[in-house]
Amino acid sequence: MNFLNRLAADVHLMLRRPARMQYAALCYRIRKKTGALEILLITSRDTGRWVIPKGWPMQGKRAHEVAEREAYEEAGVKGKAQKAAIGAYVYQKRMNHGLKVSCKVQVHALEVDDFCKNFPEKGTRRLEWVDCKEAASRVAEPSLKSLILAFGERMAAAPASLPKSANG
Repeated sequence: MNFLNRLAADVHLMLRRPARMQYAALCYRIRKKTGALEILLITSRDTGRWVIPKGWPMQGKRAHEVAEREAYEEAGVKGKAQKAAIGAYVYQKRMNHGLKVSCKVQVHALEVDDFCKNFPEKGTRRLEWVDCKEAASRVAEPSLKSLILAFGERMAAAPASLPKSANG
């Protein structure tokens, strides 16, 4: 029986795939009147969970460029994403055929400076601007919750006079 257990464990290891990579935008804005930081959350198309815009790598685009593209396609927002990631999280993505795969999501902060009336996924998702604590409470992934809260703390500690170009 020991041999069969070892064999089963070896087969399991051989079939287990490394996490697939995705890139995401943590879209944010600073309210002009109050100076309050807000995070944009969107609902997923399949389950309606609160998430941030994310997607698969695109040929010829760097990670932060993919994040910018996904923010536009999924939420209709535009801005410059920071080149350096602010962190990453892992989640289980259900594929079309029902199989769940582990995905690692590299997150890039994106300061929103424009809103589009029409965008590819308009009408398929809900969008909401919320503060960092509310955003963290809505998302399901513990490491994304932590990432959002840490981002809020860093932004609160940063000098308000930084020019936009200082974000990467």
